[in-house]
Amino acid sequence: MNNKELGNFGESLATDFLQKKNYIILDRNYRALGTEIDIIAKDGEELVFVEVKTRRNHKFGEAYEAVTEFKMRNIIQTANVYIYKHELYNTQVRFDVIEVYINEKRINHIENAFILI
Repeated sequence: MNNKELGNFGESLATDFLQKKNYIILDRNYRALGTEIDIIAKDGEELVFVEVKTRRNHKFGEAYEAVTEFKMRNIIQTANVYIYKHELYNTQVRFDVIEVYINEKRINHIENAFILI
């Protein structure tokens, strides 16, 4: 499995994981401004933008460490486009990271991984 396939597989696992937690999936692989948001979901009344990081193991560190400040800023800008296009101005927003570790068969959901400033 190449890296793209691994990422797609991890995103599918993360989507299933969220659905089992009663999240409503609104969009996957949403693109704007040259950036992609892996999953956009609703958790109750909260709009959740999710970055998924998939790893085979911990050889290169924790998966969430790959979500750099630059990546966070891009996700926030893209989320703002989504909010504007869907007129969701008064909606509570949250940014999560989901780590998928294939060899361990483990998913770690980090809620409020970063904030909109």
